[in-house]
Amino acid sequence: MQIIPVIDLKNGVVVHAKLGNRDDYAPLKSELCKSSDIFDVIDAFLIRFHFPIIYIADLNAITRQSNNAALLGGVLTAFPHVWFWIDSGYPLCNDEFQQRTNYCPILGSESFQDENISEIKAFENNFILSLDYSVTGELGAKALFSKQELWPENIIIMSLPRVGSNQGPDLNRLSTYRKDYPQQKIIAAGGIRDSDDLMNLAQIGIHQALIATALHNGKINPNDIAALWGSLKIQKTPSLGEGRDEGDINS
Repeated sequence: MQIIPVIDLKNGVVVHAKLGNRDDYAPLKSELCKSSDIFDVIDAFLIRFHFPIIYIADLNAITRQSNNAALLGGVLTAFPHVWFWIDSGYPLCNDEFQQRTNYCPILGSESFQDENISEIKAFENNFILSLDYSVTGELGAKALFSKQELWPENIIIMSLPRVGSNQGPDLNRLSTYRKDYPQQKIIAAGGIRDSDDLMNLAQIGIHQALIATALHNGKINPNDIAALWGSLKIQKTPSLGEGRDEGDINS
């Protein structure tokens, strides 16, 4: 199991995502870091957990209300040994990032419409797909949820209503994807509260998880990660970013 920390960026500061209500996201308050400055938050993640991969959502770009591309360019430069998965909506506002060796684009279904999903082919599978769910179901391009020929190997199942909700991950949906699409590597996102949730994910064959709140409130800490690593006796499954093993829980 590999934990990938999430940073939600809005108007130049890191915010606390909750229930997918982006208009209400407030600047981050964290036990891990006393600042909502993105450089300070990344430093805190690296010092405390040594994470090799960090996910960043540029909420301004996703909602098409400007973007944080200049700031993110500075982040990529300042942390060259960290691999950043960045969701900046579509069309991308940061095409120049494609030249960076520590950048991977996240393409979310909410940023596409059925009529433009064929444009994904231009990425030649060099991206991670996020299949996004709202409280009413599939979000964005409906056809993208069924057109497997457009899918890369790595798929995030993003349950926005569970983000910061303390409800736990959507195990039923994740388990269905895991069973129906065994050739895909399914990444859980939304609602993960503690190491018990991580254990439950591992038991249904999920080997990567995006987490924010549980890291900031201390419900998941380095000791929990070490304990979970010790309790999982399943053979290691390779994951995206293989070889960047700090911060991993191998199962």
